[in-house]
Amino acid sequence: MTHTTWRGLPRWQRVTTLVLAPVEVALTVVAAVDLSRRPAGQIRGPKAVWWPALFVQPLGPVLYLGWGRRA
Repeated sequence: MTHTTWRGLPRWQRVTTLVLAPVEVALTVVAAVDLSRRPAGQIRGPKAVWWPALFVQPLGPVLYLGWGRRA
C-alpha cells in the first residue's frame, strides 16, 4: 500500500476535498444545534439514536435535516 500525499492527489480531488469538507462540517453543526434545541416530540425517533448518526458523513446530517425532524 502506498502513501499518497496532498500534492500527489489529482487537482480535481484536491478541489473537491476543499469544497466538500466545509459543507459537511457546516451540515453537521447545523444538525447538531437543531437536535440539541428541538424538543424530543418534534423528532422522529429518539435523540440518543440521532446523535451518533450525525457523525456518519455525509448521510447522517442530511437524513436528520431532511427526514428526522417533524414540522
